[in-house]
Amino acid sequence: MSVMSEGRIATVERKTKETEVFVSLDLDGNGDYDVDTGIGFLDHMLEQLSRHSLIDLKVRVDGDLHIDMHHTTEDSGIVIGEAVKQALGTFKGIKRYASALIPMDETLTRCAIDVSGRPYLIWKVELSKPKLGEMDTELFKEWFQAFAQAAGITLHMENLYGENNHHIVESCFKALARALRLAIEIDPRTADRVPSTKGIIGS
Repeated sequence: MSVMSEGRIATVERKTKETEVFVSLDLDGNGDYDVDTGIGFLDHMLEQLSRHSLIDLKVRVDGDLHIDMHHTTEDSGIVIGEAVKQALGTFKGIKRYASALIPMDETLTRCAIDVSGRPYLIWKVELSKPKLGEMDTELFKEWFQAFAQAAGITLHMENLYGENNHHIVESCFKALARALRLAIEIDPRTADRVPSTKGIIGS
């Protein structure tokens, strides 16, 4: 994996025998996106993540889709998470904690995050169908797990209610986006400090 970062901008590339992933992002962007994973529904979700977090996001994945969509989904989460972590640098000045409650028609989803450097996922989301389009619905938990692990974020995702699987999944990505947007904002009152009594994040 190769990484380049400057300020709150990062570019990460990861090549394995299963996937080649390129991610470039700007945490202080406008929510502009350019996404191509080879999986239409995943592209749609990552576009939601970018737009509602205001993170400018470029993603390219060349994966082994002739096998299935698992590696492409998981590895995109890994590399986006790694890019977020790299762009945050020392974590100085961020608000760190945030939550979002996102409705989408009949669906309501809650996300709470701690940009702590300690990855953890709580996933209380049940989907009633095995697929959305051509994508296995079990892969969405894999994406969130990979993202949380690589970004070093404690992430609690809970769908409170809903019936439409598309709405449930989309509300999860939008909830993450809004919570992430708030958590990584610079607090002018603490802009020169890491938001931890330890003086560092991640240990």
